[in-house]
Amino acid sequence: MSNTPMAASPLTRAVLEIDEYVSGLGWDQPARLFALVDTARLRAQEPSLAAQLGLDDESETAGLTPIEQDEVPSGKPLDEFLGTIAWPDAVVGCALSVERLMLPPSAEAQVPQGLSEAKLAKWVADHPERQEVRMTVAVLRDGARESALRLREKDSPTEVLTGPDLVPGLAEALAATFAD
Repeated sequence: MSNTPMAASPLTRAVLEIDEYVSGLGWDQPARLFALVDTARLRAQEPSLAAQLGLDDESETAGLTPIEQDEVPSGKPLDEFLGTIAWPDAVVGCALSVERLMLPPSAEAQVPQGLSEAKLAKWVADHPERQEVRMTVAVLRDGARESALRLREKDSPTEVLTGPDLVPGLAEALAATFAD
């Protein structure tokens, strides 16, 4: 990818590639789920699919290829949907890109206690310090994790924050899709 550092790990490159792809679709997008497959294995076992995906260049021997899955159902809570997923052995990891509203840590003390989930969501949506964020989180079967966060107000590839522990709850939920 044009904005992805070549020195980054394959998982970091995959997360940034997904972030860049989803960013190109604009904001206000539904959640998007991706299977992560080993690029070299895909090339060897599915050469025609690899060619369709533009992966027939042998120069990149290590890496992960994200493959977008069917649409994530909008009427079902994300955690319930993720609980229904079972991946085939060829899938070495998965990633999810989702948009949410977030508040800065300074606003945590202002959160009213005892609100229902719906009332809390409305309170956050109405808060003057709220920010829209796109989170792309990926996990591998071996436990590796990576995340990319992009704020709507700083929507630039150079402003994407990455790290393995930025969205731990979502990473746990994705990792659970690989549990036996």
